[in-house]
Amino acid sequence: MAAAQLTSAASSISSKGFVSFEGLKAAKSVNVSSFSPLKQNAIPLRSFRGLMVKASTTVAPKYTTLKPLGDRLLVKIKIAEEKTSGGILLPTTAQPKSQGGEVVAVGEGRTIGKNKVDVSVETGIHVVYSKYAGTEVEFNGLKHLILKEDDIVGTLVTDDIKDLKPLNDRVLVQVAEAEEKTAGGLYLTDASKDKPSIGTVIAVGPGPLDEEGKRKPLSVAPGNTVLYSKYAGNDFKGNDGKEYIALRATDVMAVLA
Repeated sequence: MAAAQLTSAASSISSKGFVSFEGLKAAKSVNVSSFSPLKQNAIPLRSFRGLMVKASTTVAPKYTTLKPLGDRLLVKIKIAEEKTSGGILLPTTAQPKSQGGEVVAVGEGRTIGKNKVDVSVETGIHVVYSKYAGTEVEFNGLKHLILKEDDIVGTLVTDDIKDLKPLNDRVLVQVAEAEEKTAGGLYLTDASKDKPSIGTVIAVGPGPLDEEGKRKPLSVAPGNTVLYSKYAGNDFKGNDGKEYIALRATDVMAVLA
């Protein structure tokens, strides 16, 4: 039987060697200060010091402009709420991940078929985007996201999600309230209530683009009661305390009447 012998030790690991996971935002950098030395045949293995993992890319100050290409947008991320509505300070780990921001630059658009299609949002507009979309960059000392236009859920001119104007094939639905009782009349606790997958359409987008760059209207309309895929979309809570969900029209499975 051959005996395995450890002949070398790892010297260092640089954070630059890690693959970037787009759309995943770390609440803060993870700093691993050191690992206790290990021994193999009385040979000490070196410590790993200064291992740093960071989700965002920092753009050096020497670069003063960042111009997105194609159908991409640069969005300045809205600062997360640091307090609850009651004024209680939230720790960084408990602060909700922002899903909104201001468009500060847009690409030149894209070509579909023989038609040139511009990006449908302009700079200065506030948008809501999918939760894990985009690539985070730190530019001019501020957090930004580089997103594709398809990552944008809709535009928002107020601070209330029920006023969202969906883009492309997105649909905004007010979620029906969960059933309080079973069919036999027993009251359900919050933990045992099923997540509703029925709601009322509040607003719809203009529809997706076809092969010629023209809009195809959606098959659902505001006021429709719909059944949608249970784990689809992005969930939001409105200022009225009601639950809303923004999803793609393809996640709507049926219209109820």
